[in-house]
Amino acid sequence: MRVEFINPFITSLINVMKTMAQLDLQPGKPKKKLDSLARGDVSGLIGMVGPQTKGSMSITFDQGLALEVMRRMLGEAPDELNEEVTDMVGEITNMVTGGAKRILGEEGYEFDMATPIVVSGPNHSISHKTEGMKLMMPFTCDQGRAVIEICFE
Repeated sequence: MRVEFINPFITSLINVMKTMAQLDLQPGKPKKKLDSLARGDVSGLIGMVGPQTKGSMSITFDQGLALEVMRRMLGEAPDELNEEVTDMVGEITNMVTGGAKRILGEEGYEFDMATPIVVSGPNHSISHKTEGMKLMMPFTCDQGRAVIEICFE
């Protein structure tokens, strides 16, 4: 997997969280992901297909962070994950992928985005439908943790 495919997603996630929820995410160390277990409580997963490559990207949030993002973005403060929170995670997944698509488009890489799916619950799994290495990038802030996974063929 090439770094020019990864950095736009990292940049886009940091930007979306800063502009939409006034949260500063601090990136951790990337590592290879060898299983399908999500590293949080709610995940948005989106597929991408283009002439040069195909792949998928997911964003997983700890429940506390997802609820705080909901409060900051929409002014609602649910006590637990619900349909509105999962809808918001799907929208964030769309925004992050759209931002990365714009950056990659400037570099000559084009792809179409699928509709994101959202999965929640303790110990849920994420199934990337592409063959290729999965990279996992953790982020932290005072309100919790998020993890982005990227897989490109």
